[in-house]
Amino acid sequence: MVILVINAGSSSVKFTIFDMANQKKVLASGLIERIGIEGTTMKYANHRGEEVKGEVPVKNPQDAVKIISERLLDSKVGVLKSLSDIKAIGHRIVQGMEKIQEPILLNAEAKNIVRECAVLAPLHNPHNLMGIEACEAVLPGVPNVGVFDTAFHATMPPEAYLYGLPYKYYENNHIRRYGFHGTSHAYVAKAAAALDGRPLDKLKIITAHLGNGASLAAVKNGQCQDTSMGVTPLEGVIMGTRSGDVDPSAIFQIMKWENLTPDEADSLLNKKSGILGLANIGSSDLRDVEAEADKGNKLCAQALKVYAYRVKKYIGAYMAVLGGLDILVFTAGAGENSSTMRAAIVAGLEGIGLKLDASKNSVRSPEPRVISTDDSPIKIHVIPTNEELAIAEATAKLVG
Repeated sequence: MVILVINAGSSSVKFTIFDMANQKKVLASGLIERIGIEGTTMKYANHRGEEVKGEVPVKNPQDAVKIISERLLDSKVGVLKSLSDIKAIGHRIVQGMEKIQEPILLNAEAKNIVRECAVLAPLHNPHNLMGIEACEAVLPGVPNVGVFDTAFHATMPPEAYLYGLPYKYYENNHIRRYGFHGTSHAYVAKAAAALDGRPLDKLKIITAHLGNGASLAAVKNGQCQDTSMGVTPLEGVIMGTRSGDVDPSAIFQIMKWENLTPDEADSLLNKKSGILGLANIGSSDLRDVEAEADKGNKLCAQALKVYAYRVKKYIGAYMAVLGGLDILVFTAGAGENSSTMRAAIVAGLEGIGLKLDASKNSVRSPEPRVISTDDSPIKIHVIPTNEELAIAEATAKLVG
């Protein structure tokens, strides 16, 4: 079964096509960027190692899906004989609220729910929906499946997802913790159990998805008990440009001092804070900040300490939530690639069972691996995430 996975953003469409019957092989993948902006470009690579890069005439998501389809059929770099080879399309959708808690076939009713949920994800769901409708137009008759970032976290109990606000805001306005990166958290928790050789439904796992956006999840017996992001992806640990947890009163004061509108305050918290704001070097990339810290930049060194401390604090909290811990998993950009940050996060946690093996931690590899010492009571894993594969698996299961 050939599955096309689409991740449609505000000005980009990311795609991957899998042959699920052939060991889930990636046939081709790529990205179209700057859609609707001058200089729209496409990157495409197939399983034979052939690559195509350059500008493309794309003005909207439908144009993007059409170009993707043409590339997949191209006589030189294509990987399909016919578009009829594509049996289903899986879409990453950010917000499903409490209305959608598992992968779903995107019929008219489901699409209306995606629209309704846009009230809590106005920068994501509408663009996800445009990607769905573009696929319907270009590939008519092919089933479209929605896989939601919030779905994995639907098992959280009320004590984890309710805020200390008047209950009417939950009842009437659906204000509660939803969490995001759910597809990634689910994928790496399952992979960690497989690497450990124990059943997922017998394990207590903390998954740390540490990329430009970052979140942690407490997973018990395969189900999410708590997660760090909230009603939006702003809450939780410090991220590339997001502040993470902050006293709301501080924001009110800043708004008064700077005479900021609500939209400007939102931009401050989501786009100008986090590592970007703390390090003050014009970059939110942890690699750039680590490089500057190595040169003696004190603000960068401090920003890294603050980042590691916040993640460490969530690990401790989630160990309490789970009543112990079997495996700590690092994934995503920094989680997979920064040995320095992993070491900083677990430093001092030997007394509660987290013992890092420095030599194992220093190895870079695209493979899942254990980086804890052989005698560590709690295992520490690095598991490369693969949200596209997880979406393809969920899509194939639903339509197969």
